[in-house]
Amino acid sequence: MDQPFQLAACAEMLWRDRPIAWRAARLKEMGFGVGLWNWPNWEIAALEKTGATFTIMNGYLQGRLTDPEGCEMLLKSVKETAAVGQRLGVHRLNLHGTGLGDMGIPIPQIGAFAPGMEQRARDTLHRICDLAEASGQVFTLENLNPIDHPGCPFGSTAAVFGLVSAVNRPQLRINLDLYHTQISEGDLIRWCEACLPWIGEVQVADNPGRCEPGTGEINYPGIARALRDMGYAGPVGLEAFAAGDEEAALAAFRDAFTV
Repeated sequence: MDQPFQLAACAEMLWRDRPIAWRAARLKEMGFGVGLWNWPNWEIAALEKTGATFTIMNGYLQGRLTDPEGCEMLLKSVKETAAVGQRLGVHRLNLHGTGLGDMGIPIPQIGAFAPGMEQRARDTLHRICDLAEASGQVFTLENLNPIDHPGCPFGSTAAVFGLVSAVNRPQLRINLDLYHTQISEGDLIRWCEACLPWIGEVQVADNPGRCEPGTGEINYPGIARALRDMGYAGPVGLEAFAAGDEEAALAAFRDAFTV
């Protein structure tokens, strides 16, 4: 058995009583890349000193893909956040259809689509790709689910797949979060196959509970084998809480993706 994937974990969901730099340093010691969320909460200089490999972080602070004002806010925020990402050497900058507030609730919640929204979203993503092409960065668009994150525009796996495949540029990839796909659509392996040409990262947590593999209903060892067999060898990020001990949770994650 070997490890065909690049494993990372979201530092903000683990050891939550510890400073963020301590968490990043511990993940580095354990051989994991480090995922992050919102940079204003962090001491950037302290994170730089850890020498950790920062694999992904939130690529914006505000904005949305649905309306002209929101798109301009998003583009401005992307520029600011991309500069922080360059300081940390972040590999991927993550996007959603709109801003997320406490507990990941979309702001604002949008329940219906007006004519022109999808074309506006594509045009804005092309503009973000232009920025990314100039800076050498990559953005990912993440799918969410309607239970934990109600009212997120372009939040489903199908919508994310549709937008990213339509834009079809190397600067925009899918952040395929299988925890969210399980809740909203299921059929995880076929979604992996469909999204494969555009995947920038696969994120995982078990369901229910959003904890490490082995705590819920998802057969992650089977998914790991399927990803390997279809030729995926990219990043897999644990975006999950620990059901108990963090190091045991990370060991379970590593075991699930050692195939």
